[in-house]
This record gives sequence, C-alpha cells and structure tokens, in this order.
Amino acid sequence: MMGDMKWHADLAWLGDEVAADVLIEASGERFTTITSGVSAPDGAIKLPGLTLPGLANAHSHAFHRALRGRAQVGSGTFWTWREQMYGVAARLDPDSYHALAKAVYAEMALAGISCVGEFHYLHHGPGGVPYDNPNVMGDALIAAAADAGIRITLLDACYLAGGIEQPLEGPQLRFGDGSAGNWARRLDTLYDHARKVGRSHARIGAAIHSVRAVPREQIHAVAVWAREHETPLHVHLSEQPAENEACLRAYGMSPTRLLAESGALGARTVAVHATHLSDDDLGLLGATMTGVCMCPTTERDLADGIGPASRLRSAGTPICLGSDQHAVIDLFEEARAVELDERLLTRQRGHWHAGELLAAATSNGHYGLGWPEAGRLEPGAYADLVTVSLDSVRLAGTKREFAAESVVFAATAADVRHVVVSGRQIVRDGHHLLIDDVPRALTTAIDAVTGDAP
Repeated sequence: MMGDMKWHADLAWLGDEVAADVLIEASGERFTTITSGVSAPDGAIKLPGLTLPGLANAHSHAFHRALRGRAQVGSGTFWTWREQMYGVAARLDPDSYHALAKAVYAEMALAGISCVGEFHYLHHGPGGVPYDNPNVMGDALIAAAADAGIRITLLDACYLAGGIEQPLEGPQLRFGDGSAGNWARRLDTLYDHARKVGRSHARIGAAIHSVRAVPREQIHAVAVWAREHETPLHVHLSEQPAENEACLRAYGMSPTRLLAESGALGARTVAVHATHLSDDDLGLLGATMTGVCMCPTTERDLADGIGPASRLRSAGTPICLGSDQHAVIDLFEEARAVELDERLLTRQRGHWHAGELLAAATSNGHYGLGWPEAGRLEPGAYADLVTVSLDSVRLAGTKREFAAESVVFAATAADVRHVVVSGRQIVRDGHHLLIDDVPRALTTAIDAVTGDAP
C-alpha cells in the first residue's frame, strides 16, 4: 500500500495557469493538497521543470508499433498499409502480444502517458478459433499495462465484417465473434472477471470497430451493452472518404447519421479520427456531446487527411488525442499538430491555445476513457504527474509566462524526466523503473512478430 507522498514542482500547470513553487501532496493513489507559492518542505521530491497531469493516450493499437519504419517504405494508401498490419496480426499469440504491448506501454510511460485506451480487436486464434480462455488476448494487454506501470481502458471491439456486406477473411477471422450477441457474451465474462479480481489499474469499455465492420442491425446491441454497463464506447468514424461513400450506398446516410440512429452517440462515446465530416455530422456529434479522438501523426502518416478540429469544438465536441498506430509515441506532437495542421489549411495562426491542447492531452482524454477523476492537478484526482525538463536544447530559455506554450509547441517525449502514476513513481530521470531496458524489450518483441528474430 502506498503511503503519503510530497512533491515540489518548480512550475506546474494547474489547468488555467502555470504556477510556481507548487507543493503537491498525495495519499495512496489520490492527490490530497495542491499549494502554490510555497518553499519545498523536508522530504519533498523536487521536480525541476514544468509538471503536468499525467497524459492520456485515448487511442492505441499496441501491435501496430511493430510497423514503425516498415510502413514508411515506398508509396501507397491506408488500404495498402492495412495489408501490412494484417501480416503482423496473423503472427501474434498471447505471449508475443503481451511482450510487445508491455514494451509499447513502457515507451508510453517514458513519454509521460499515465493511461492508455487500447482499441482491442485481435481476440481469437488463427482462423478465428477461440482460445480456451476466449479473452486471453485482452488479459495479455491488461497484464502488460500493469507490468509497464500505467492504467488501461481495454476497449473491446466488436468486429464482424470485412467491409459492408463483405465477410471476414484471412487474418480478419481472428477479429470476429460472429454476432454482436456473441461479442457481448464474451465481453460479459471479461467485464465480470475484471470486477471480481479488482484490477485497480484497468477498466473495460466497448468499441464498434467501424460501420464497415459492424452491420447496421448489430450496432445497436453494442451501444446497448455500453449503456447498460456505463462504460465508454469508442468507434472509428469517417477515417476515409471510401468509408463514407460505401455507407451512403448501403444505407443512404453518413456513418455519423447511422451511429446516431442506432443509439451509439452520446457523452460516453468517442469517435476516433472523424476526419471527413459533413455539416450535418458535425451537428450530430456536438448535439449528443460525443467526443472525438484525433490522431494527427497517424492521420498524416496514412494520408487520411486533416480533421475539422475547430469546427468540432465550435459544435460542442470535446477533443482528445491518441497515437493510434504509433508512427511516433509523443502526445506533445499530437497536441501541437491539431493547431499546426489547421494553420496549413487556413494560413492563419492561433486556432488553439496551449491550455486547450494540454486539456486535450490530459483531462479530456481521461474522461473519454472512463477515468473522469484523472487528468488534473487537484485534490481527489488520481496522483498522476509528468515533469518535462526545461533545460534541453529544445526548451532552453523557457520563461514561466511562456512555459505551457514552450512545452506544447517545442517539447518532445524525450524531454519527459519524471512520471508518477496513481501515486507510484514509474519514470525517474528519464529511466523506466519497472523495465530496465525498454529499447531492448521493444526490439526483441518486434523481431518476434515481424519474422526478424535470429
């Protein structure tokens, strides 16, 4: 059991300002007191730099990390990239998935991420044959997060079709449960087991992979499960124009309208990407308070397009961030890309200020993952801290009044020095305390699933 802890931050972002000389106290997993303008008391751990709440990576496919570098060779589209992804999916088993996810989540911890939303659809064995434990792959991800020292929301995805009115085939067979009813029964087992064993670092959520992968008549059942269990519901939405066009041909409406009519939108729902939206779509998302998770490094890496971030905000939609396929794992890069991409589109600056982008990377993300009590430096919140050094070559010369702007627009994951998750120190001086050699762990795990192992 963790006891009382004290940290003293040179600078800390408190949600509406950067304060100096901030004493942060916690008991167990939660903050108890936040006091600015005080000297460091005896026994307090000093945090030089700018301290933020723990970052939330709201959209992750852990095994996609194995494609970094490989997927950047040559040319192509989202659809050609997907074939490479299927190749890795075909090789994974529970042990190799655990090893890879553990290393990826450790990389996230080193980048300041305290909680991940794992959008999980690789459920079964080769050919779609269930394992003896039908949730062994999900259990591997939950265990991996614990081993890496971060919290997780396992977003178990219903994935039933290879496209609208197309069957699953090849590696996709591993994703499917046959029907939303079968998916729900399997997930009930996982959900009940997670509650029974009391995994404090893990929560279970639901996901509709996409309107391509879940037929219209099955979407409602997934939404009902999430509503009855009061869990987050995530869904890939309008990532590609081809998805919109196929949905319009099949159902006579956009994917957003289809989700709305199926009861899948709402304050607990997060639409991922939402890159290609109509005015009607924007209105539906805003009116239902549906969140949107933008993943700019993936959206540009896969040539998906630039999402309508400011228009979503104007409609009333909260924005959070994810690293998705992990072309890089750097929430500062994801945050600034929201603003910088809009500058490219509009040739104007200043759409999003630093505080809004930090909220997207912290409190908004935790809320979208079903951890509303996280992502803020305030009493009662989970005791998550990430301290960014201000003396690197990227941030040297930073002044207090510009500290938030400097970190959002210039910092990288390499500037993270200290990370605390639920009151427990996970990263100290840039070193992961639970996994001694994260680069080696990544190399070994990636080689095992790409065929590169000696």
